[in-house]
Amino acid sequence: MKNRRLLDELSIEDLEAYLALRKRQERLERLRERDGVPEGREVLESSRSTSETPSASPAPRTQVLGRRYSAQVEEGRLRRERRSVNWRWVWDRLLLIVEILVILGLLLVILQLLLTVRQINDESAVAQSLPTPTATPAIRVALLPSGHTPPDALGRSEPVAVPVHLQSLVGEITPLPVPTPGPEQAQRIVIEAIGVDAPVVEGDDPESLKKGAGHHLGSANPGERGNCIISAHNDIYGEIFRDLPEVKIGDVIEVHTQSQVYRYVAQESRIIQPTEVSVMAPTSSPVLTLISCYPYGIDTHRIVIIATLQP
Repeated sequence: MKNRRLLDELSIEDLEAYLALRKRQERLERLRERDGVPEGREVLESSRSTSETPSASPAPRTQVLGRRYSAQVEEGRLRRERRSVNWRWVWDRLLLIVEILVILGLLLVILQLLLTVRQINDESAVAQSLPTPTATPAIRVALLPSGHTPPDALGRSEPVAVPVHLQSLVGEITPLPVPTPGPEQAQRIVIEAIGVDAPVVEGDDPESLKKGAGHHLGSANPGERGNCIISAHNDIYGEIFRDLPEVKIGDVIEVHTQSQVYRYVAQESRIIQPTEVSVMAPTSSPVLTLISCYPYGIDTHRIVIIATLQP
């Protein structure tokens, strides 16, 4: 006959064991509901007492295997429950991988862009450092190269005599003159305060600005009364005017022509919108206006340096 005792007859140790058993049963029930274990598959917790009063020394028959696994007594063997796939975790990891790839691709594009800009600036610096081409003397020949004889390894062709009936026309042919820049047109600009020493070409269109600083067609020549306008890039094709914002009031700007050097003194520095073309208006006194994009790499505005001719 099983041991049956009244509640009043239990000792303090028996009561503590009973409370511990109840707490364990409630904890196992919560684990079973959380893990979704259906009825009939929960773990055998402990031996039950045969009366309303629990036994003084209950002994568990098995133990809980863990949160994700549960034990099942079926056909005399212990079977492991299959682990479910956490699709949310898989989706989060895929998104993380995609974000990392996008960031790496963006960094590669930026790096390629910077390398391209640097290559263009290096090529422009080399081209702008070449000496200014000069007019070559007209070639005087008495014989015309033959169009039927292929050129040799040096690119020369065998000359042939001009036919007799065409020799009278040779003296009437005069070579076309080679255009040369005017003696008072700007050829070089030097701003010692920011380390600028660059050639100046006629015209400030995009193709001209690839060769150096550009003198605006129709504006005054250096030293003349009026507005002499010179522009240059700040972040590409040599970055000639990259440090133009560093020019301070009183800095000297030299503009070289074929015959003379004109010195201007900076009087004003302005940041304006690209549509404010009033800075290119003619003036009654000799003025030099330098224009470039601003700020560096963004180019939403224009920086303008206004200088007056030093007497």
